[in-house]
Amino acid sequence: MLRFVIKRLLAGLFLAFVVVTGMFFFLGLTGADPARGSVGLYATDAQLETRRAQLGLDRPLIVQYFDWLTSALQGDLGTSSAQNVGVFELLVTRLPVTVSLALGAVLVAAVLGVALGMLAAVRPGLIDRGLQILMLLGFGLPNFWIAMVLALLFAVQLGWLPATGYVPFLTSPTGWLMSIVLPVIALSIGSIAAIAQQLRASVVTVLSQDYVRTLRSRGLPPRQILLTNVLRNAAPPTLTMLSLQFIAAMSGAAIVERVFGLNGIGSVAINASGNSDVPVIMGVLLFTVLLIVTVNLVIDLAYSALNPKVRTA
Repeated sequence: MLRFVIKRLLAGLFLAFVVVTGMFFFLGLTGADPARGSVGLYATDAQLETRRAQLGLDRPLIVQYFDWLTSALQGDLGTSSAQNVGVFELLVTRLPVTVSLALGAVLVAAVLGVALGMLAAVRPGLIDRGLQILMLLGFGLPNFWIAMVLALLFAVQLGWLPATGYVPFLTSPTGWLMSIVLPVIALSIGSIAAIAQQLRASVVTVLSQDYVRTLRSRGLPPRQILLTNVLRNAAPPTLTMLSLQFIAAMSGAAIVERVFGLNGIGSVAINASGNSDVPVIMGVLLFTVLLIVTVNLVIDLAYSALNPKVRTA
């Protein structure tokens, strides 16, 4: 098991290295100029060149990359060229917002998606067709549109939940929950549909297997067969879908955060892109990739627990 974990961890770290390296050189080739975003559009050429020298942009791109990589390995992600604050400190203060939304959306999607998928698989007919329609709507409706409808209905008209703002968990657990309810719902709708659809297909396939008919012929309770045998064998593809939905939630959080006025990683990334703030863009990318690698490692461990053949393979 330890060897399996080490192999998965090394593969994830290699993926993170490839992604951040490719993005660094891509930003350099696109002509992104942090100095221009720092001094403004109306700065003189002399001011621009001075700022470029201060930021080290007058050096070869390969030298800039190795300097950034060496510092990043030591925990120093540099300084924001636009805001003149440490990138690590900036991201640490904003990370709880985005992680709360992404993990909350995945948790809600996992619970409701599994429940709906199981129900659709074991209740063919009207219930199954109704759930299929709901799943299609979940796939088709963009999360930013859902976010605006939820904000208009539950925050503006009914006043049940706040329309904007984020309350840290340590400040007020209740306020934290109230501030993320609507964004989490907006992010989780599509994921619920995806997980429910995947689990439904997997459960229907497993239910047609010979061993399930054998268990039924032995008189085992249907609920025991469904929860103990069928769900265990149908779960691995759903776990893969769950990891993909976490990635989708992290990317979708950028737009949802803007709708609800939340200062998370997504808002930082959008602002940094507008200012060509390369240190912040690289910091956001590194944080996001490492978080995704961690989540995928957890999913792989759960997958291997359900299917020991994965470890031996």
